[in-house]
Amino acid sequence: MQNFQSEASKASWVTELTTFLFGAALLTILVFELPAEVFSPESKSFILAIGFIGAWRYSWWFVQAIRSVWYNRKVFPKLRAQADAVAAVEKPDHLYILCTSFRIEPEVSFAVYDALVRDVHAYGVPTTIFAAISDRSDVDIIDHVMAENGWPGNVEISYMFQKGDGKRSAMAEVLRAISRRLPSHRSLLVSMDGDIQIEPGTLEHSLSFFLANDELGALTTNNRAIVNGGDVTKEWYDLRYAQRHLVMSSMSVSERLLVLTGRYSAFRAELATDPGFIDLVENDHVEHWRFGNFKFLSGDDKSTWYWLIKNNWKMLYIPDVYVSGFEELPDRDRFFKSSIDLMRRWFGNMLRTSGRAIGLGPRSMGFFTWWSLVDQRLSMWTTLIGPSVAIMLTLFVRPSFIFAYALWIIFTRSIATTVLALQRGRFSLLWVPLLYYNQVGGALLKTYVSFRFNRQKWSRQGISAGEPDDPKAVRRQRMMGHFMHGVYYGGMLMVLIIAVGVLAPPDRLSMAAWKDESELWGDAQNASENDSYWIALSLADVPAGDSVQLPAEDLMLDATLNEELSKLDAIHATRMNGYDANMSTVLLVAPDLADKLRNAEQRPLSEVQQMTCTQDNACTLMTQQGPIVLTDMEVRLRSAQA
Repeated sequence: MQNFQSEASKASWVTELTTFLFGAALLTILVFELPAEVFSPESKSFILAIGFIGAWRYSWWFVQAIRSVWYNRKVFPKLRAQADAVAAVEKPDHLYILCTSFRIEPEVSFAVYDALVRDVHAYGVPTTIFAAISDRSDVDIIDHVMAENGWPGNVEISYMFQKGDGKRSAMAEVLRAISRRLPSHRSLLVSMDGDIQIEPGTLEHSLSFFLANDELGALTTNNRAIVNGGDVTKEWYDLRYAQRHLVMSSMSVSERLLVLTGRYSAFRAELATDPGFIDLVENDHVEHWRFGNFKFLSGDDKSTWYWLIKNNWKMLYIPDVYVSGFEELPDRDRFFKSSIDLMRRWFGNMLRTSGRAIGLGPRSMGFFTWWSLVDQRLSMWTTLIGPSVAIMLTLFVRPSFIFAYALWIIFTRSIATTVLALQRGRFSLLWVPLLYYNQVGGALLKTYVSFRFNRQKWSRQGISAGEPDDPKAVRRQRMMGHFMHGVYYGGMLMVLIIAVGVLAPPDRLSMAAWKDESELWGDAQNASENDSYWIALSLADVPAGDSVQLPAEDLMLDATLNEELSKLDAIHATRMNGYDANMSTVLLVAPDLADKLRNAEQRPLSEVQQMTCTQDNACTLMTQQGPIVLTDMEVRLRSAQA
């Protein structure tokens, strides 16, 4: 048989070199061709919007990274020493292994069961392997494995054929069969998928932790991937496992996890055979105000996790024990479609369970674990803020913003990838774009699924569930999901549009324009005859030290300008700018205001009758609250207009 374990599931050097050259070229273009205007003061809304949210998100991520390092270098070595000391003198009284297979390739099944039987034989504990299979050919393969290994005396094989309605019913049947054998507190259960190959010593080096800690209810191990696919697919899986390692290690500091992976997890057999545990595995469901009552199709690992965390059992991640999964995308030739389909199922399982887990409160699981669950809900929205702001500012403010955002992405994801690589023990340049794809693409999928998490599909089994039988009810649910999703995302966009200045909220001038015309102007002249009122409001409404841009037309001012300014709390503007192109700005000033305007030589308008205000020879309007500089406009005395 083929030795799958020797295969390295990583990108080729050609792919890595191509990625490096492309990244270097892109970085060179961004650095040397980046417009200087990106760093202008007007970019502050972009920098604040991206930087503030980024600082929050990455500070939390680095907390997880620091906890992960602490666990792997300080906490876990002590736990390992305790477990190894106990393993030298104690072993469980019986081991049960639940292995579920559904249409697994024969060579994969042989490799999986061969590695399993060899390790069980070496462990030396009386073991019953419950093979939940779907085809008679699986029996022949497993019998062949047993014959190859000399039918070990401590290994019993029990075959159970699946109904074909999903993994949950098969697991429940096996758990009931184990419960009839009355397992003790020292009996253990390993639950694993039929496409997971364990390494020699996996059982001894993982199960010993139960013997060292009576409060430990379950554990899971580190993962590797044996990928049948292209270079991008290989690195995508390994990146996911690197991210998993970081989060699992961090959570183990609190002796809790966020999931008990179905690939390989171990439990105390007496817990896994509890009637409540079995019922939750088989019949887990949710009662939702919009979707009604619907059963979960997949996500058994979330159900087992929820039962344990609800009953205050500790959990642990074993980082130095690896199991290898035979991974293949549903459609090898369509990476994005297949990866999206997988993530949609994973995120659906997460969202269907995390809400009720959050409802348990921090007391049952500790604050850090509880907040990590809350953060899962928040992060799917905050992750979308950066690209949303970048797209808005690029489209509506300045196209060059996209260059700054691209630099931000390369910088931050390179740092995050380096941290992951240091803990994973290997690095791939493909991780940088794939990390961004996982984050943003994952966030989009999570927000999508959060309004439609009743819709479930399992590609390998070819089954789906969660929606009503009535087509009209299905359409109503889907339309409501689209509407609510649009309202939530539209609300976030509106807040961002106002926050970054793409669309300013109504100021006092705008609010005044909505009022009745007689109230708006009071004793002032009609707007066609006098512009003093709105110019006064404009001088007060801009940010402190900013300028007011006047339109290219004739504007009329008189002494009411000072009267209106005196009614305001403060004048923020220090300048008024006009247009000096083909159409110019002209101020037509009444005689009662003429003495307040002076040219560059400090001569009043009443004396010179007309003045030209430029950037080099600016004019000045004297007000009770200070001078205002006038540029790029003509100023004329109204009586001399003809």
